[in-house]
Amino acid sequence: MTPFGIDAAGHAVHRLRLAGGGLSVDLLTRGSILRAVRLDRVDRNLTLGSDDLADYDGAMRYFGAIVGPVANRIAGARAIIDGAEYRFGANDGRAMLHSGRHGTQFRVWEVVEQDTDAATLGIDLADGADGFPGNRRIVARWSLHGPATLRLELTATTDEPTLMNPVNHSYWNLAGTPDIAGHRLRVAAGHWLPTHDDALPTGEIAPSAGSDHDFRAARALEPGQPPLDHNFCLSMEDAALREVLELAGGGVTMRMATTSPGVQLFDGRDTDSAGLSPYAGLAIEAQRWPDAPHQPAFPTFRLAPQETFRQVTEWRFAAD
Repeated sequence: MTPFGIDAAGHAVHRLRLAGGGLSVDLLTRGSILRAVRLDRVDRNLTLGSDDLADYDGAMRYFGAIVGPVANRIAGARAIIDGAEYRFGANDGRAMLHSGRHGTQFRVWEVVEQDTDAATLGIDLADGADGFPGNRRIVARWSLHGPATLRLELTATTDEPTLMNPVNHSYWNLAGTPDIAGHRLRVAAGHWLPTHDDALPTGEIAPSAGSDHDFRAARALEPGQPPLDHNFCLSMEDAALREVLELAGGGVTMRMATTSPGVQLFDGRDTDSAGLSPYAGLAIEAQRWPDAPHQPAFPTFRLAPQETFRQVTEWRFAAD
């Protein structure tokens, strides 16, 4: 563990370096950020990250981070939990996005354990923090396995009924090119969630077949065609770990497996705000479906005191 910098709140942030199984990975204690992923014999970082901590206080605030306790959007920045209404800070029009302005992506996590090829980071969230009920603990265990597999296990507990949907928000560009044009994407999703102009889901669970959001067969990405900031529906509930997505570019293939019922794809149209090209990386977020508190047909965000939230995601890499 080595010093990385001091964040805007005056907190020391450290870098953790893991290696094993044909991969090397850099993590930051700020946000449990995945800053770098390197595959043996491939001379480039496969995910978008920065050497400057100040970037993560600004336009790169979500890059690589564990966003929580609730990622994506909640309409009206409010929700009913067990009959009681809770209000949150609106930071995306009238909606709350990524838990508002004080989510886990902005906090320094505790290093619980570190080895050469694994690290466990944890964070405690107090009852009422950012409007959410319950004293909660979220733990992220990162580990490397052969062949060339990065595994993330997220767990969370609470002492009161609450909402829980933490995700990893990494942006991927496997080719090292200015943007994601030419990458090939396949997503094993028979349905997707259309959205209103404010990026909130309409409530429709639309079939992929016949739509421009059908990636069941691999196809080349063309930035903005179609615009991507949508949940792709993998199942109606958490499932056994299974491969759901494949991204290929520059002679590198990444296959993602997850237990989550959905995956959000965001095309990175605004990455120029971070000094990069527009569409510099594809954000891929294994998650429960957005705005679930207002969409009873969607998989629930609710977490009860007797339950443990658990999500496992693996990124499996190979070079041609």
